[in-house]
Amino acid sequence: MEAKATTNAITDKMLWEKDGAIGWMTFNQPERHNAVSYEMWQAIPDILNEFEQDNEIRVVVLKGAGERAFISGADISQFEKNRSSEESTAIYNAATEKATKTLEVFPKPTIAMINGYCIGGGCSVAISCDLRIAADFSTFGVPAAKLGLGYGYGGVKKLIDLVGPSHTKEIFYTARQFSAEEAQLMGLVNRVVPKEQLESYVREYAGTIGGNAPMTISTLKATVAEAMKDADKRDLEKISKMITACFASEDYKEGRAAFMEKRKPNFQNR
Repeated sequence: MEAKATTNAITDKMLWEKDGAIGWMTFNQPERHNAVSYEMWQAIPDILNEFEQDNEIRVVVLKGAGERAFISGADISQFEKNRSSEESTAIYNAATEKATKTLEVFPKPTIAMINGYCIGGGCSVAISCDLRIAADFSTFGVPAAKLGLGYGYGGVKKLIDLVGPSHTKEIFYTARQFSAEEAQLMGLVNRVVPKEQLESYVREYAGTIGGNAPMTISTLKATVAEAMKDADKRDLEKISKMITACFASEDYKEGRAAFMEKRKPNFQNR
């Protein structure tokens, strides 16, 4: 299918397309190894809104254009303009935080398909996804300590929740690049596959997820999100209602019938 630019026409550096049950979001600046500009950060919530409103899309995959990078970080060429004063830095940071937060709370499953460099802001985007599948030549790192910039609490907390405090300190203290094998060992990525198999593997993986019951998956995603909060901030009533809705759904009837009839279920998200 033909990829589309962002609907708000902020930039043509962010593309999106629908392929059956899979929504694809592409960071499209390969000449800069898909470094994310301010306009690209702004476009991410708009694309996710398109995917959320489309009931046929069951899972979203994020990827980088070209063969060398997922995202090489923020577009540093814009820093003099967009991150050189306290006011401009606050505006820039608000856009990045909105983008990653929208991705983090997006109700459908998300997969980062990592094909090469996943550095700085690339790691921030990747860890905001539910799953990370990387090609074996990919490299990871957060070079904040080489630039002298501060890293927001939310991003650091997400990394701690994913890889633990010691690995988080190592990533930031050294500011070095880690191999895909190292990233998998520390829990930063779920799977590492050969470069030539990456897209086919992700398509099959996303297809498996997309074929399962959407209400069950969205309930699980919401449950995990609540479990990661402090105990006094968890909305367990919301989770209870979502679970009740699963048992009252047509999909639950379909799942039982398909099991008894030994066939693949056809879930309709209702």
